[in-house]
Amino acid sequence: MVDTQKRVIYKVCYIYAKDHDDLNDLFQETVLNLWKSFPLYRGDSKLTTWVYRIAMNTCITFLRRSNTSIQTIPITTNVAGLMAEEDGTADQLRELYKLINQLGKMERALILLWLEERSYQEMADILGISKNNVAVKINRVKEKLRKMSNN
Repeated sequence: MVDTQKRVIYKVCYIYAKDHDDLNDLFQETVLNLWKSFPLYRGDSKLTTWVYRIAMNTCITFLRRSNTSIQTIPITTNVAGLMAEEDGTADQLRELYKLINQLGKMERALILLWLEERSYQEMADILGISKNNVAVKINRVKEKLRKMSNN
């Protein structure tokens, strides 16, 4: 399961990590939490939805525990390579993730799911908010990112 969901786990951890060491720690912590929680997985949602939720909760808990305010994500790992096709989008992805990193925790989670082209219902299930709230928040986050990219 970890092999098939590795890309999802790395994406979530990458958004919340402040450096390469944090990325590795978050990934390991997420895998451990998935392993511990797997017996409780009932199959009520897609496996990917469940993995996203565990990964996001793990990362947010990690941040609360370490009381860290993340400012930037140094690109010291090949996560961008995992996420980008070989058509030169890696640089654009790095810039996008730098902007996303400046967002709040919920905004980061939401835009990550939107970039993954998850349905509004799936986003609502993962984040524990209503489908309508997802739509409103996505529009606000996209506008915020537009403004940030123009500065």
